[in-house]
Amino acid sequence: MDHRHKRRLTFFTIGLIFLLSGIEYAVILPTIWRYLQTLNAAPYFLGLSLSAFSFSGLLTGPLFGHWSDRTLGTKKIILFANVFEIIGNFMYFMGYSKWLLLCSRLVAGIGTGAGSSIFGFLTRNTAPEDRSTVFAAVMACRQAGLLIGPAFNIFLRLCNFQVGPFTVNKYTSPGLFMCLLWILLQFVVLFMYWDFTPQDDGHQRNGMVQEEVEQEEEENEEGKPLVGPNELTGSYGTVTSVQSRASSMANGDVTHVSPPPSPPPEDTMVTPLTQKFFNFGELENSIMYCVCGIEVIAGFLFVRWLSKRVAERVVLAIGLILCNISCVWCLIFLANPQGGFAWQLAEFIIGVFLQVLGLPFVAVAQVSLFSKITSQKTQGFSQGIRRSVGGLATILGPLWAGGLTSDLYVMMGLMMGLLALLTIMMVVSYERLVEPVTVDSPTGTESED
Repeated sequence: MDHRHKRRLTFFTIGLIFLLSGIEYAVILPTIWRYLQTLNAAPYFLGLSLSAFSFSGLLTGPLFGHWSDRTLGTKKIILFANVFEIIGNFMYFMGYSKWLLLCSRLVAGIGTGAGSSIFGFLTRNTAPEDRSTVFAAVMACRQAGLLIGPAFNIFLRLCNFQVGPFTVNKYTSPGLFMCLLWILLQFVVLFMYWDFTPQDDGHQRNGMVQEEVEQEEEENEEGKPLVGPNELTGSYGTVTSVQSRASSMANGDVTHVSPPPSPPPEDTMVTPLTQKFFNFGELENSIMYCVCGIEVIAGFLFVRWLSKRVAERVVLAIGLILCNISCVWCLIFLANPQGGFAWQLAEFIIGVFLQVLGLPFVAVAQVSLFSKITSQKTQGFSQGIRRSVGGLATILGPLWAGGLTSDLYVMMGLMMGLLALLTIMMVVSYERLVEPVTVDSPTGTESED
């Protein structure tokens, strides 16, 4: 199997990993509260169970990232991390007690730490100009999982049978279902994932260049030169510049500038608001999240197209502008809604639409920028820290929003303040939010522009 085919299968497997992570979230979230109630759990156990998943991922992300930086390999890390997903989901399926259920999410969350290694792998093995498009595609895979995940509950809720001592019903079946999917993924990773390096790509390109040179020599011997002396010199100069730039990046010779972190999640307040103002039930909320999922996927695809034409900092600026507009809209129209039902519903839809619209821009731009302005030698660890910050937001966000659903001005005011701070940070550091470019000097040495 040639290198190009291996590369495509590896990227396909990465997309599948993120797809399953989205499916797991969408399959378990709708039923976990009812599941906890059957185990006589107090309401606060729901928050603990959801936060436990993020908490363990927060701790393991930097560790797995550091591991991949030291070994420059990710396959073993993914296989190792998936074991925790398998065990955790099987524990969720067992469900003897609320404490076992809590531990199951804690164990399964360990597996999410492999994401930092994967982002480090993608950074090392994609060209800087293609990185935003690759990251957008990977993130869209997870959103696709979130979108199709609820469809599996259509048949999972019909389960009602015994497997030995275990009961398979609409509450336990999501754990068994995800356990089987993660087991299948282990075989996919074993046979369809390769730990290639930039050197492998270089060898392939050099082999292709060598074939072209040999072909040119044969044609030159026949008196049919393909390029003139000036064209050949120009081509050589281009190759040298690219190789010099790649060498500089491989040595970690990049400027360390911290980009603005991703904004904390605001989605926590959506469900309580729909229940409070519109009396939405599970069906209405499911439809709403489905539409939001479609919008997010379309947003990622648009960002993928846009990132090929403009710089990441422009994409980031667009995302932050949309997030600011959304937050201002919510402060004006949702914190103290006025008018009848139809007008309030229209205000709510516009606010959610603007908020969801800005997320793909910010998510893709900040990940891609972060990968370009941090050292190549520590990409896995750096991506682990970045993901841990996001994990911390998923823990603190529900705690903040959940306690202030009756005081929306305070809840959204903090969000507005954080977004304003991020926007100021972006404006101040805008000129430095670019990747350093390495060029060849006339003396033959490398320098950064």
